[in-house]
Amino acid sequence: MKPVLSVRGLQKRFGAVVAADNVSIDIPAGQKLCLIGANGAGKTTFVNMVTGYMKPDSGAIELDGSPIGRRSPRDVARLGISRSFQIPQLFIELTAAENLTVAVSSAAGGRLSLTVAAEAGDRHDKALALLDRFGLKGHADRPVSELAGGVRKLVDIAMALARRPKLLLLDEPTSGVSAEEKFATMDRVINAVSEEAATIVFVEHDMDIVSKYADRVVAFYNGRILADGEPSTVLKDNEVRRYVTGGAK
Repeated sequence: MKPVLSVRGLQKRFGAVVAADNVSIDIPAGQKLCLIGANGAGKTTFVNMVTGYMKPDSGAIELDGSPIGRRSPRDVARLGISRSFQIPQLFIELTAAENLTVAVSSAAGGRLSLTVAAEAGDRHDKALALLDRFGLKGHADRPVSELAGGVRKLVDIAMALARRPKLLLLDEPTSGVSAEEKFATMDRVINAVSEEAATIVFVEHDMDIVSKYADRVVAFYNGRILADGEPSTVLKDNEVRRYVTGGAK
């Protein structure tokens, strides 16, 4: 079966720093793939290259067999890849519902006029439906500035899902979320995304989250792939324990 995303031989340098060193990954449809690694290991560089925010020095990126490695972020999104960010990218002065309405309008090819988006009844209804899927309908009329960090995370992910992407990339979806809420937050994300049958790639530092939600784990170290496989196998790997999770003798 042809992978949704195929990456071959990605190279990226920033001066003397190698951020991607011959990175190759195939991601099949429907997989929940987690990227792990210490800060600076190359995870976010990989996400940025796949989503068009950064161009690789060399190598190829294909979505459903079509090259996208030189496309702009807007083109990549139109082709079927969406992302959320470690720090939620929201219109802070608008309500949660207004943020989602703008996202729905953009996904439908509408103008990015906040007035037009807010007045489009059908798009507003779709925005409320998305909020409901994430358990956020009670926050619909609250300004984002009043929302807790974990709720902002979910609004940001809901906005990424508004485009109904083939591939959804999530940069640390539980960062800034309290220990008591992290599993409930991730449950909401996985349940909402599963309704779209989207493939998920998420960056995560919490190994409890990794173990519970990932089908596959790719560990990065110094811009290269250290290990790739099932969570139980990768998390026991001696090099992963030494350079990523700690605990190796």
